[in-house]
Amino acid sequence: MHLSMHNWMRAESIEVTVRRLAKYGYESLEIGGEPKRYNTKDVKKILNDNKIKCWGAVTLMFEGLHLPSPNAAVREHTVQYVKDCITMVKELDGQILTIVPGTVGKVNSDATPEEEWKYAVAGMKEIDAWSKKEGIRIAVEPINRFETYFVSRANQAMALAEATSPECGVCLDAFHINMEEPDPFASIRSTKGRLTDFHVADTNRFACGMGHWDWMKVVGTLKEIGYDGALTVEFVAPVDRTPANPYPTMVETDLSKVDISDDQKKFIIDHGSNILTEEFYSSQVKMCADTLLPLI
Repeated sequence: MHLSMHNWMRAESIEVTVRRLAKYGYESLEIGGEPKRYNTKDVKKILNDNKIKCWGAVTLMFEGLHLPSPNAAVREHTVQYVKDCITMVKELDGQILTIVPGTVGKVNSDATPEEEWKYAVAGMKEIDAWSKKEGIRIAVEPINRFETYFVSRANQAMALAEATSPECGVCLDAFHINMEEPDPFASIRSTKGRLTDFHVADTNRFACGMGHWDWMKVVGTLKEIGYDGALTVEFVAPVDRTPANPYPTMVETDLSKVDISDDQKKFIIDHGSNILTEEFYSSQVKMCADTLLPLI
């Protein structure tokens, strides 16, 4: 196993992100799924200069991206977007792409369960064929019921992966399985052989070590099933808007310091967070490394 991290949680230049990862002992980056934003040649040079690998990417399912949609144009757009993410990963010499099947924040369905399943499987099969052509492994990620109505548990992700192909994997996220699984450790064991990526944040979605996850047991369970991929840090620190806030300087007020689109800002805020200051964000990155590196 090795330590990796997403970069979508604080919009900034990729060079700033990569230098921070190198400083705190991370080995790789799981880049946000924005293939139109990144020049992969430039990103690859930055990664190489800092001795950081690209582990893969994660889809950012903004509004209008939804594999189970009854709208054929939406499905076609979504499949093409995921294909573009796969190609981006290939160009960065990455290995995996984590796929959230539905729009993040969409909690109501548009069709029958049977119809939506049919659409999702068809889209995943097309994506799977492209991933094999490009040499990238894909993985279905379940997220909690308050962020999606479609695929929230490990058994649902396994069902979609199995319906896609023998090679399609599953990605689990410690924050989400803590919410959705009656036995999170059993859910990890249930993905043996298909677990392709594992995202980490603590039970309160702060950095690892700030909640009540038993990280020694989590990492031990991953080792038990033979998982040897990344622990990919994905904290989304919730912002306290009351006088009880112990971190009054956590939110960045000068947005000239960050490179952020309206979609990105909405996506982060919709996750209950905001644009975090460099000081606070870096402290979270460091805490994850301090907590997890001794266990790997």
